[in-house]
Amino acid sequence: MKLSLGISDYKKIIDGGYYYVDKTLLIEELDHTSGLVLLIPRPRRFGKTLNLSMLRYFFEKSHTNTQYLFENTLIWQNPKYQAMQGLYPVIFLSFKNAKVGSWEKSYARIQTEIIEEFERHSYVLEAFSERAKTGNPEAIRIKSDYEAILTRQATLEQYERSLLFLTQVLYQYHNKDVIVLIDEYDVPINDGYSRGYYTEIVDFIRSLLTTVLKDNKYLHRGILTGVLRLAKESIFSGLNNPIVSTLLDSEFSDKFGFTAEEVDHMLIDARLEKLNFTIKEWYNGYAFGKTTIYNPWSVLECIHKKGQVGPYWANTSDNFLIKKLITCSEKLIKSDLELLVQGHSVIHEVDGGLSYPEIRTNPKALWSLLLFTGYVTATHVDIREGRTFCTLALPNKEIKLLYNQLITTIFEEVLSLEKIHTLKEALFTGNGILFSELVQDFISKSMSFFDMPSDEPERSYHLFILGLLVTFSDSYEVKSNRESGHGRYDIILIPRDSSLWAIILEFKKVSSDETMQEAAQKALKQIIDKDYIQELHVRSMKRVVAFGIACQGKKIETITHIFP
Repeated sequence: MKLSLGISDYKKIIDGGYYYVDKTLLIEELDHTSGLVLLIPRPRRFGKTLNLSMLRYFFEKSHTNTQYLFENTLIWQNPKYQAMQGLYPVIFLSFKNAKVGSWEKSYARIQTEIIEEFERHSYVLEAFSERAKTGNPEAIRIKSDYEAILTRQATLEQYERSLLFLTQVLYQYHNKDVIVLIDEYDVPINDGYSRGYYTEIVDFIRSLLTTVLKDNKYLHRGILTGVLRLAKESIFSGLNNPIVSTLLDSEFSDKFGFTAEEVDHMLIDARLEKLNFTIKEWYNGYAFGKTTIYNPWSVLECIHKKGQVGPYWANTSDNFLIKKLITCSEKLIKSDLELLVQGHSVIHEVDGGLSYPEIRTNPKALWSLLLFTGYVTATHVDIREGRTFCTLALPNKEIKLLYNQLITTIFEEVLSLEKIHTLKEALFTGNGILFSELVQDFISKSMSFFDMPSDEPERSYHLFILGLLVTFSDSYEVKSNRESGHGRYDIILIPRDSSLWAIILEFKKVSSDETMQEAAQKALKQIIDKDYIQELHVRSMKRVVAFGIACQGKKIETITHIFP
């Protein structure tokens, strides 16, 4: 079984005899979808580039016959679509490689993509060059502008209008409207947000797309893919209401990623049927419309490695933005992340149109980002008066492992492994002084290291809780903000070995009329008065150490109590 790992060119897959999960019925579904411009956002590495490549080879009017690429596919069973093959000139661009760290480099990379597409259609330059020799002024202008783009002599404005220009010359050559396919349009925008050139790249991409897709009389259809719909940046505000089909919609729900039936067939063909349950646990669980989808990248990697599971999709990205969001998000966001990594679900409003600047301050934008990028999935969708509320959960073991690894990495970047071991020792022995020193060190370093607001130490406290939750999970069950006795405790660490100490942590912010020691004593008293150790008694835990922790800015003071 020859797997097409890392190959996103449809022709290479068919010509090379690679295993292909047939998604050609996407053509039929597109034919039944109204709208001149269509945007289909899906998570990264879910088959967007391959699908657009397939569309290009199907629709493109070419000097070489590409009919043979489809003769053994599902779409070829319908004579209607056989007649549509090879009818249109096609422009195909992918921005997936435009993640390069600066505006100048990103602009140069997109220039290169545009130039390569102009070179692919250089036959039209040859035709207009011949006409220019006769003195035809229109042909002379087209030849001059075409060559300026090919040689990087064109202005920024000319590159913004370059795709519109190419549709014009292709139409004049073929006397046929043009299909425009743009893959991963939002990759440079995401990089611009992360690396500090957001305004420049948004302005350029907006102009590039608007000129070619808005009121273009030479356009047959425009199809774009990406991870997000960036409506708030006005990328699409002038495009006469493009049709947007997100992963919450039923359209195209089985055309990106693998369905359960497709995975079953793959495993049979690979003679790995016994892996069905394991692969389902690790890579299934994404809800696209009402279709349950497997992560295609990870499934292929797992089959290639004869059933060895691992975080294959998670490791194909640096996850920089997700890591930053985990670190800098509000207290309530961290509390919900904690619930997610413990296997629970949370309910949040989401918005199909995102704005990057809002992500850190608007919970709706943040949860929308996590959903549409594949870091959570919607197990239930509820539309209330035009607002979309989703029940969100981690889709599978791979994503849970990803969160655990990111949180562990953050924890270890602030506290060294040696200090984490010392922290465990301080907790297990009830050493309040050493514990205070280490937590204070964590709070101070996390604020400066991750650029958190210095007046919001609670973000660091909850980041600390997330770190405990993950790094202690091998030997302790870590629970927080749960009911026990007569109230809700902050943190309890329940040992998996009942001979070890159980630990209770209660944090108190110091008020203006009390000392830190008084606040720590109040926290400890709350543990006792509200009988938080009741849950531990139920579990027959006899050795319990409680920490009353006073917090004032970056300062920590702790009082401990050992329960007999």
